[in-house]
Amino acid sequence: MRVYFLSEKLCSLMINGMYLGLVDGFERTTELCPCDGLWCAVTPCGGEFQPFGFRFDEDFLLSPPPFVRLYYTEKGVAVYFCRFLRADQSLRVLRQERLAGSLLTLTLQGKLQLALENETGFHLTDLPDRLESSVFSVRREGFLLTADDAFALLSRGGELLLFSEGKVLESRETLDAEVPFHDSLGHTAVCRWRDGALESCSIRAAGTPTPATYALALFESALIGADVRPYLDDALAEKADSLKEYLGDYRSVVLTEDPARVGLVYPRRERVFDVRYFTVESKQGKISNITPVGT
Repeated sequence: MRVYFLSEKLCSLMINGMYLGLVDGFERTTELCPCDGLWCAVTPCGGEFQPFGFRFDEDFLLSPPPFVRLYYTEKGVAVYFCRFLRADQSLRVLRQERLAGSLLTLTLQGKLQLALENETGFHLTDLPDRLESSVFSVRREGFLLTADDAFALLSRGGELLLFSEGKVLESRETLDAEVPFHDSLGHTAVCRWRDGALESCSIRAAGTPTPATYALALFESALIGADVRPYLDDALAEKADSLKEYLGDYRSVVLTEDPARVGLVYPRRERVFDVRYFTVESKQGKISNITPVGT
């Protein structure tokens, strides 16, 4: 089986005691047989995060551990390392405040957590690392944690109502924020939440695609709910509203070597995804047909 190793943090990879190399956002490729049950050891560089290991076998390919996501492609399987735990397991109190009759304590002990204590009891909530420098404020729904590029909304009972990347624009009666999509056109969404529920969302694009990137722009725009009509010829534009239903519940878009061919990432089960491929045909600079590969 062809295996592609990638990681959100730079790390070294050893397989059955043999050094394979450094792994980061650029793939490291090898051939492995699940029936061999090879032991893979992952060591993050720099000593800030804990090493971990797993056995590459059939069980792993069906149900990977929490620090791994699997992506099944037409050429093999991509193994993506993520959710690293901190090496320093000592308890660090990053921020503590008493607000609206509640005691909020942001701590780091291997992972980031918020301890909330009030009349509802004691609650411990896991948080994404990017909220490490967040500040607290009181809202009608509970509490808002705001960092430079992310924010979270928690109830008074410690329930995580909302987490998002982005920048908070307004926090009064409603919670307004600009959220990036990290796509090829630099789309952002200006969203408004009321009482923790999304009330409105308007999408903005920072870039302009070329005919060579129309396929990527089309599938990314369909994913986030942006207007896809600018990329379609007149006949296909009439069916634009049903495009997302036709494509199904995909979560992201990946490039291939052919600009007219893209991969869409679909969830199979927890931490396991399938990449399915589509090709587009163009007529006079606009997309005139979308065809699943293999049909």
